[in-house]
Amino acid sequence: MNIGIAKAVQSLRPNAEFTLEGNSFQGLSWLDENIPKPTEAEIDAEVIRLQAEYKTQAYARSRKAEYPDWDVQLNKIYDDGIDKWKAEMVDPIKTKYPKIPVVD
Repeated sequence: MNIGIAKAVQSLRPNAEFTLEGNSFQGLSWLDENIPKPTEAEIDAEVIRLQAEYKTQAYARSRKAEYPDWDVQLNKIYDDGIDKWKAEMVDPIKTKYPKIPVVD
């Protein structure tokens, strides 16, 4: 996923009003007089931070896509108990998509 300037600005200044033409700092028009416009360096750093955050959550997105719907999981718990639910539904997916530690 490519995280652009608009997403970074929304993350830095959630309630600010702005327009963006293209995907460069030069295309950013600040419309909010009450909230300071972030600098280009702040935006660049936020883009990098958001991209890193997105990358570290790849395992969670993969797991979510493979887990059965909640109604199926709850039926499994009701019918077979939590231990069997974990062993048969949760653990195989967690093994397939392990949480990778973040290295700074």
